[in-house]
Amino acid sequence: MAPFFYLYILIMAIPTTNATEELPAINQILASVGQAPVTTLDQTNPDVAIAYDTLLQVSREIQSEGWTFNKEQDYPFTPDSNNEILIPSNVLQIDISDGTGHEEMDVIRRKGKLYDKQEHTYTFTEELKCDVVWLFDWVDLPRPIQDYITARASCFTVSRIVGDGQLYQMCMQKESYCRAMALEYECNQGDYTFFGQPKDGNYYNSYKPYIALQR
Repeated sequence: MAPFFYLYILIMAIPTTNATEELPAINQILASVGQAPVTTLDQTNPDVAIAYDTLLQVSREIQSEGWTFNKEQDYPFTPDSNNEILIPSNVLQIDISDGTGHEEMDVIRRKGKLYDKQEHTYTFTEELKCDVVWLFDWVDLPRPIQDYITARASCFTVSRIVGDGQLYQMCMQKESYCRAMALEYECNQGDYTFFGQPKDGNYYNSYKPYIALQR
């Protein structure tokens, strides 16, 4: 009896998640696989754990595309006392902004810090302005983006738990519709034109051959 008793204690000690803002999305994902809704995100439930982990994974993937709501240009980063620039954990993409006088730098993320590949150093002596793609919490995402993430996460969950081809196709149709709504929101929010969306105004940005040659 002792091993079963300790196993019971171990299971009861597993922490549960109180991220109530994701709960409606989790219940939609569970409904797509024929599961009853839950009132708490108890990750000792395998289906809930799969749905929650899938939602977080898909949210990161979709936000990594870079949308109007999570892209920021000319964001200042100041070196610390060690002349290093630490990158916040919620930064998905980062690059030097154009027109700041530091275009010669080729910076990347390495060891949680900004690294200059051109000079092979982590050392920076002045503030840098960068274009950033942020990873936001669920509560800060626009509703069309939430719907798109939920629909896509439902497709993955159906394939992982149910494996029904017809049900998966139905989820794919819902995902396509939600992505269209997300793109419509992006176009309306971003004020895009035929010539793109330059940060200083809507003007024509001509093709620059040297950019292609650098690749």
